[in-house]
Amino acid sequence: MTTPNTLIFVDLASDDPVAAGKFYAEVFGWQDDHRPTGVFHRMVPGGNFLNKDGSESQIGNLHLGIFNAANARPHPDLNGVEPRKLADGGRKARIWILVGDGQDHVKILDAALARGATILWKDHYWKEFNGYNHAFRDPWGNEIVLWVKAGPEPKVPANYTRE
Repeated sequence: MTTPNTLIFVDLASDDPVAAGKFYAEVFGWQDDHRPTGVFHRMVPGGNFLNKDGSESQIGNLHLGIFNAANARPHPDLNGVEPRKLADGGRKARIWILVGDGQDHVKILDAALARGATILWKDHYWKEFNGYNHAFRDPWGNEIVLWVKAGPEPKVPANYTRE
């Protein structure tokens, strides 16, 4: 029997993985598991995916990696290969973060902004997927979109844009 191809990890590029690890630990409260320091940092959110009844499943929440753009590991050549700098301009991948129940997206945005992030947009409701969205660019150019569950009968604030 075959199994599906499974997404197991997403990595963000940084020219300072130590600072990026600290940024994400402070903004989201994740554990910064540097393996090794300055080369690759695994951000561990903790907890597990929830079952339909709200109890924790045996499946741990996904991790986010931060790699050094100057020498992205792993690679067969220990010296790495070009390019050795952060991408600039144009579109990049976006990372979507589900804001946990009991967490506050405003505090997350404020924490990111205080640590050098740029707010891209906020206060938007996307009816197709029934969620409130807010986005920022981290100091290394990575785009993070926050997703807040709107619930079964959403009450969209009047100041929110909609689509």
